[in-house]
Amino acid sequence: MAISGRLKSSFSVFHQILRAESARPLRSVGDRGFGNPTITTSQCLRNFATQPKSSEANVKVPLSLFGGSGNYASALFIAASKANMLEKVESEILDIVEASKKSPLFSQFIKDLSVPRETRVKAVKELFSEAGFSDVTKNFLAVLADNGRLRHIERISKRFSELAMAQRGEVNVIVTTVIPLPAEEEKELKQTLQDILGQGKTVKVEQKIDPSILGGLVVEFGQKLFDMSIKTRAKQMEKFLREPLDFKSLE
Repeated sequence: MAISGRLKSSFSVFHQILRAESARPLRSVGDRGFGNPTITTSQCLRNFATQPKSSEANVKVPLSLFGGSGNYASALFIAASKANMLEKVESEILDIVEASKKSPLFSQFIKDLSVPRETRVKAVKELFSEAGFSDVTKNFLAVLADNGRLRHIERISKRFSELAMAQRGEVNVIVTTVIPLPAEEEKELKQTLQDILGQGKTVKVEQKIDPSILGGLVVEFGQKLFDMSIKTRAKQMEKFLREPLDFKSLE
């Protein structure tokens, strides 16, 4: 059974745990946002990233990520790399994000900070043990639950995927068009981007549809943005036409 299927079948664990804990009085969980990382949180991440793994080789993150989500993603990357489970952990984290979008109960659970800290940690450990997740992922989710950061799992997963892709030499290219690109045009665009990026890089094209650009396309990758949309060209033309004409320059 696929991981997502196992996860879905394990949601009954939530009902059991939450029902058992519902009678307990709630207490202040003292959760803090990403904006003000604490010494406790930082130490917890360091402990998670440096706990013994199957491989003790030094691991360096391929990208420097900043902010709370970047710190958590980097810690997970180091732990997964040391355990030689980078692809498996990435797949599991993405499945969790997908589950949060499909299950109202799970989505509410990860966002509700009124749930006592102990209940969150217990539910996470039992749910993902039942679903057969790796120890790396389970331990990481327990850290998030303990620190009240489960609600940021989607942001963290995106940053983690950035690290995993960079490690594999992959470059995610977002192509925005009015209608989906025909297969032949997508292939041609992908080859052009591959030539630009050079050897050692693998282009991954992600298509987005946005009728508001009117036509043409917008290409984004890394810190680069190539806006070749009709909308932008029309704005540039409008700006040009509104500028006063200098007749002296025509003489």
